[in-house]
Amino acid sequence: MFLRSPEILRMVYFSYFYSIMSYGIIFWGNSHSSINIFKIQKKIIRIMTKSNKRDTCRPLFKKLGILPLPSQYIFSLLLFVVTNKKLFSLNSQIHSIYTRHRDNLHLPQTGLTLVQKGVKYSGCKIYNHLPVHIKNTSNNIPLFKKLLKKLLLQYVFYSIDEYYQQNFDDCI
Repeated sequence: MFLRSPEILRMVYFSYFYSIMSYGIIFWGNSHSSINIFKIQKKIIRIMTKSNKRDTCRPLFKKLGILPLPSQYIFSLLLFVVTNKKLFSLNSQIHSIYTRHRDNLHLPQTGLTLVQKGVKYSGCKIYNHLPVHIKNTSNNIPLFKKLLKKLLLQYVFYSIDEYYQQNFDDCI
């Protein structure tokens, strides 16, 4: 009976599934086939919580403190951006005009979908959409991770589009 305890199931989830799912996620997390992995993740969450296959998993992800695949992609990609800031330019470094977006990362102009789905472009775009109070902590990695995870667990994004549609002006 001890195998069904929530702590042990969570530990098994992180040791078996999460470690495989998160490997290289910044490279494949935005691809179309990631939907299949996300479906498997939701099945696992339902098994862990003994939920019906038609039940929504959003509250289950929150309850377990586990990020859904799209949120994990956002988390991993933003950690890559913050830990490799030297690879990115700020808008203020590109031009000297004093604008409200001066502290955002500069997005290179491109029309190629391949480039737009790439790590660097997606990372800049996702970082620029973050709430200002989280961006301001990007020099303190542990605090940045904590606030980012709290934000992602609060909203439980099922897609990158949901992330972009969210207005973070009301979040603390």
